[in-house]
Amino acid sequence: MVDMTAPARTLLEAVPAHRTARIEVVRAVDGEAELACDTPMELTNVIGSLHSGGLVALLDAAGLGALIASGSHAGALERIVPLGTAAAVEFLAPARGRLVAACRLDEEARSALEPLWTGETDRARISTRAEITDAAGTVVCRGRFDWSVRRTPAGSAARS
Repeated sequence: MVDMTAPARTLLEAVPAHRTARIEVVRAVDGEAELACDTPMELTNVIGSLHSGGLVALLDAAGLGALIASGSHAGALERIVPLGTAAAVEFLAPARGRLVAACRLDEEARSALEPLWTGETDRARISTRAEITDAAGTVVCRGRFDWSVRRTPAGSAARS
């Protein structure tokens, strides 16, 4: 079991959109991630629910957390640039209060990422599926993200 929670916190909690939504990494271990946020008033919609943009940010962060959690060590993440290429989201119920997003990579995604972690390739394409629940355990949102993941060459300045 490889616990990548600390590297996931370092990488994800520094992202401006994640800070704005106050997303925190709860756990990132062995290709599974759990992230959470308390619905910030600044990001609510007209019914006091987390705005769709905040929900998408939480789904995105959960997928990234699972991707990070599949790495074998923090150094495996050096020069990795994951970019979303497509998304599909279902809004199922008002999202209020403490929200938790969970994502677990399937075998296909794990297999696609393994050669990237070992250095056999510098690119991978994967899909992640995440689900967001509220404090009562109600699924409020779920979604899929498709990712293009690459390792930039040493010495290059990666932009994301």
